[in-house]
Amino acid sequence: MSGNDTAPGEPQRRRTRAAGGGLPRTPGTPGSRSRGSAGDPPAGHDAPRRPAGGPPASHGAPPPAAAGPPTSRDAPGGAASRDGAPDEGARDAASGIVAFLKRLPLRQIIVFAVAGIGLYFVWPQLIDLFSHLPQLRGILWLWFVLMGVLEVASFSCAWGLMRLTLNEKSWFLIATAQLTSNAVSRVIPGGAASGGTASYGMFTASGAPPERVISGLTATTLLSTSVLFSLPVLSLPAILFGGVTLATTLLHALIYGMSVFALILAAGAVALFFDKPLRAVGTLVERARNRLLRHRRPASGIPDRLVSERDLIKSMLGRRWWEALPYAAGNWLLDYSALLAALAATGARPRASLVLIAYVVAALLGMVPITPGGLGFVEVGLVATLGLAGVGAADATLATLAYRLVSFWMPIPAGGVAYVLYRRRYGTKDSPPATGATG
Repeated sequence: MSGNDTAPGEPQRRRTRAAGGGLPRTPGTPGSRSRGSAGDPPAGHDAPRRPAGGPPASHGAPPPAAAGPPTSRDAPGGAASRDGAPDEGARDAASGIVAFLKRLPLRQIIVFAVAGIGLYFVWPQLIDLFSHLPQLRGILWLWFVLMGVLEVASFSCAWGLMRLTLNEKSWFLIATAQLTSNAVSRVIPGGAASGGTASYGMFTASGAPPERVISGLTATTLLSTSVLFSLPVLSLPAILFGGVTLATTLLHALIYGMSVFALILAAGAVALFFDKPLRAVGTLVERARNRLLRHRRPASGIPDRLVSERDLIKSMLGRRWWEALPYAAGNWLLDYSALLAALAATGARPRASLVLIAYVVAALLGMVPITPGGLGFVEVGLVATLGLAGVGAADATLATLAYRLVSFWMPIPAGGVAYVLYRRRYGTKDSPPATGATG
């Protein structure tokens, strides 16, 4: 049969295959078959097929709806467009990420970036330090118990100080808020700022007046930092006159610590009630700063700022200042005693006065908001300063690991438990998230 011959019944099949109108195709028209096998539609046309086993299409079937504008699927190269171009879901995800980054505060982005850069620089030293962790098994477990007791006592002093400055009677609220904020500051970049935000949110959510919370936390920070900065100054006589050699029993170090404690109380009392000594210290600090940083703008007004900050502390403490000073001093000296215990556990015999200098340097590094809790910088700095204090490299590394395990890592899970207990008592409706709330 030639390509133009028509077999019987052919008009019926053509009507069935016609795309519209119901009129049969005539031989020789563009839609007629040529060279194709029986039943194949001509190239470039999508003629409808009869479903298998189904009835033939009716002659009176309504014409299909008019075709709309061509889509990328029907246009030439539609398959390539489907395969090459990203789908709608990917575009939506990308736009969502961009929108999230735009909403993220610039300060938070900078904080995380600085933390990442800081960890990048100290990471090799930190990995090398942590490689000595298995050596901690060589330390008698009783030393860890002693360090744990000293750290618990140090935290208790911090709670007592906050209880006074915030005028809060609940030890439970003070302890859970402080442990939570401490854990937050050691997990999230930003240091004390992140922890302060967390504690502020927890205190205000429990019903404390926001103004009192802000003033109390500020007074706590000022008093605690002042005591920390006074430690090196008060240890100078011991350094100049030979210091104290650290004994295994810690007896001599305990006597030394009690002497520093008494000096802190005396200096704190003088600073609280007399302006002239405080202004003299401020003038000395201002002159030293301006001489060391000659290329910067000269600082001024430091004595007046010290007096105003002292007045804020006095206004928050009132007549209970004599209780606050021992709490502030005990917080640091008991933590320092934990470091002495770690050194004694390794068999090191450094001078306690030089160890105090190393401790203060490590504490200041922990306050710098580069990495969470000074992670990396404190470890590296403490090993280096202990080396300057006469501790061998191996003993300094082991003592640093033991001390940081008890003072830095163990309080983090304790903060998580404290926050759960806080939520159980004060409910979840107004309580802040773990990262802190601002109101």
